[in-house]
Amino acid sequence: MTSFLARPQPLENVPAELDPLFRREAQRARQIFVNRNLRMDKIDLVGFDMDYTLAVYHKRRSEELAYQMTLARLVTEAGYPEDIGSIGYDPDFVIRGLVIDKEHGNIIKADRHNYVGRGYHGRRRLSYEERKRFYQHEKVRLGAPRYAWIDTLFALPEACLYAYIVDLLETTGRQVDYRKLYDDIRATIDGVHRDGTLKAELKKDLGRYLVKDQELGPTLHKLRSAGKKLFLATNSFWDYTDTVMTFLLDGVLPEYPRWEKYFDYLVVGTQKPVFFSDSRPFVEVGPAGELLGETRTIERGRRYQGGNLTDFEKSVGIGGDQVLYVGDHIYGDILRSRKDSLWRTCMIVEELEDEIAHSERFGPQIRRMHELEFEREALDDELNHQKLVVSAAEKRLERATNGDRAELQERFDSEKARLDKLRRTSRQAQAEIDRLEDEVESSYNPYWGLVFKEGQESSRFGEQVEDYACIYTSRVSNFLAYSPMQYFRSPREIMPHERT
Repeated sequence: MTSFLARPQPLENVPAELDPLFRREAQRARQIFVNRNLRMDKIDLVGFDMDYTLAVYHKRRSEELAYQMTLARLVTEAGYPEDIGSIGYDPDFVIRGLVIDKEHGNIIKADRHNYVGRGYHGRRRLSYEERKRFYQHEKVRLGAPRYAWIDTLFALPEACLYAYIVDLLETTGRQVDYRKLYDDIRATIDGVHRDGTLKAELKKDLGRYLVKDQELGPTLHKLRSAGKKLFLATNSFWDYTDTVMTFLLDGVLPEYPRWEKYFDYLVVGTQKPVFFSDSRPFVEVGPAGELLGETRTIERGRRYQGGNLTDFEKSVGIGGDQVLYVGDHIYGDILRSRKDSLWRTCMIVEELEDEIAHSERFGPQIRRMHELEFEREALDDELNHQKLVVSAAEKRLERATNGDRAELQERFDSEKARLDKLRRTSRQAQAEIDRLEDEVESSYNPYWGLVFKEGQESSRFGEQVEDYACIYTSRVSNFLAYSPMQYFRSPREIMPHERT
C-alpha cells in the first residue's frame, strides 16, 4: 500500500482538564493515513456512521453475544442438531478480510492479486496442494454468488460459526450442504440484528459492550467550531441510536447537554448501501421515535429515517467533494459512496492500533526480513549467472581432449562447488525469511497473520482500503490531534522502475 501518514498539529482550544491528554505527539497508531489528497478546508459537511465508527464496541463481548444468540436460534428455529450448541467462540479464529467459499466449505484469505495464501476447511488448515487444487486456476471474485466477503466486524461471528459447524458435523460423520449452512447462518444472524433481540441485550448494559471515548465529544466540537456542519447517517433505528449516542456523548461537554446538538442533520435506518443508489423518501421521526410521514426534504434539528443521497444533498445544499463521510464498512460506507457520489471518504479501521503496535514491537525482525530479501535477490542474480558459468564449463569439458581434460575438470568442479554453495546460501536465506515471517504473523494471529498483509503482499482487505478510502485511521477521535483545515497529502506514487 502506498498510503502516507499525516502528522498531527499542536492543539488549540482543548478543555483544560483534557489538555495533558491531547497535547502530546500522537502515537503512530493514532495518526491518520492518506491514500489521496484531502483538503479539510474544502470540506463543509462531515458525516458519520454510528456502529463501529462513533460507537466503538468491546469486540470480544459483543461478538460473543451475537455468536451465542445465533447459535441458539440455529438449533431452535433452523433445525440444527443440539450438539452444535456446545461450540465455543474463538475470537482469534476470525479476522476482517476473510472470504467464505460456499461451494467447498472453506474460509480463505487472499492477497491483492487474489492469490489465496492460506485457508481452512472447518478448523483444519488447507495444505498447499489443496489450495492449488481449489484456487489456482480461477480468480476469487467477491461478487460471485459462490463467495461471501467478511468485511465488517459485525460479520466475524458468522465466519467463526461457519467453520466450527462444518468441523463439528464432518468430524461426526454428517453431511454438510455448505451453501445452505452459510445461508442459514446469514439469515439467522440477520434476524438477531433485525428484530432487535441483540440490541435489546446490548442496551441492558451499554457500559459492558461499548467503549466510552472521552475524546469523541471534543473532536466533534472542534469540527463544528471550524464552521463545518455535521450529520449522522446510520443503519440503526432511532431507539437504539438514541440510547447509544446518549451513553457516548450526553454531558461530555457543557455546550452540548444533549447529544443531538452536535449534529446538524440526523438520519437513521438509512439501509446503506441502498441510501446511495435508490430514491426512497425520508420519513420524519418524532420525539418518541414515532414515524410522522414521508418527505423529500430534511431540516436542521429534526430526525429522519430512510432517505437517499440525491434528496439529502439537495436539502442541505452541500454535496460532492465538499462532503467527507466517515465509516467502517468498505462496501456499505466507503465503496458505494465512492461509486455513487463524489463524497470524500474516511475509513475507520479499529484493527490498525493493534497491527501497528505489533509491527513496532517486531521491528527488528521485520527489518532483518527486508535485509534478507534484498540479499536473496542478489543471490538469485548470482545463481543465474553461475548456472551459465557451470553450463559453459560443462560443455567445454565434454569437448575436451585428453591433454587438457584434467584442467577443465578441475575448473568445472570448482564452478559447480560455487554453484552448490550459492544454492545452500539462498535456501538458508529463504528459510530464515520464512521463519521470521511466520514469527511476525503468527504472533499477531496464529491462524491468519496480519489483517493488512498476506505474505509479502497487501491482503485483499488492505488493497480495498487503499482503493476506496481517501484517508483511514483507527478511530474518529484521532481527528482531534489535527487542524480542521488540515491538508492531508498523499505520497507521490512510485512505480517499480522509479524505486532506488
